[in-house]
Amino acid sequence: MKQIAIISGKGGTGKTVITGAFAALAVNKVLADCDVDAADLHLLLEPTIKERHEFKSGKTAKIDKELCTQCGRCLSVCRFDAIDKDLTVDPVSCEGCAFCSFACPAGAITMEENVSGEWFISGTRFGPLVHAKLGIAEENSGKLVTLVRKQARELAEKIGCEWVIVDGAPGIGCPVIASLSGIDCAIVVTEPTLSGLHDADRVISVVRHFGILPKLIVNKYDLNVDMTNDIRQYCENNDIDLIGMIPFDKSVVEAMVEGKTIIEYSDTKVKEAIAGIWKKIQQEPK
Repeated sequence: MKQIAIISGKGGTGKTVITGAFAALAVNKVLADCDVDAADLHLLLEPTIKERHEFKSGKTAKIDKELCTQCGRCLSVCRFDAIDKDLTVDPVSCEGCAFCSFACPAGAITMEENVSGEWFISGTRFGPLVHAKLGIAEENSGKLVTLVRKQARELAEKIGCEWVIVDGAPGIGCPVIASLSGIDCAIVVTEPTLSGLHDADRVISVVRHFGILPKLIVNKYDLNVDMTNDIRQYCENNDIDLIGMIPFDKSVVEAMVEGKTIIEYSDTKVKEAIAGIWKKIQQEPK
């Protein structure tokens, strides 16, 4: 089994479009959407949820009014001002540090685990999809990504799949780091702009930190050929495998509007380019 992650240094580079295309091309795979803060792979794949689970992470203080002696000790020690004059905890302000529970002489404060989101195992027209939804303003996205990755890997092992295809989050934060752990191949998607190259360089540094060889795709390369040539030179100078360049085509947007991957939609140069990239990935030694 081989695990590949499609990531990007910034949002809007076409990462999910490419992941959806890989989903249509690959055989015998499990898909994982690890962009848990703003998941959108499901918009292309239209999953049918088979399993739904709560994601619990972080804790919030709770004061038992029957045990509380109104001493005010918790109010004085809370540095986040999460406890008001009535000795009521504001769950938004509470950071879950548990200091108040240790300071309470009456043992009236307990720490309760938060329900921070949900994760799902679903079926799609291209096979199983493990995905998740982090609650608004909730933390621990990296922990949720790790859970999604774990479930996808275990499901792939259970049903004997050859591939786990991960749609990672943009940027270089916790969700990206969690997406990369244990990955066999990291594919970075960029666009021919100065900011695109800058952000791709940052995420490539993260990829290499984990001992993973990065591969690069330039999406919409023909919108700025000079910048594409700069990216090509960057890859040569830094020993990065440039595995494909995808042209700009309005049919990609038309396909998304219809809820289809570009592979399903029409025969275009974009479809041909992505199919060629997937063929290269398949030929890599496992």
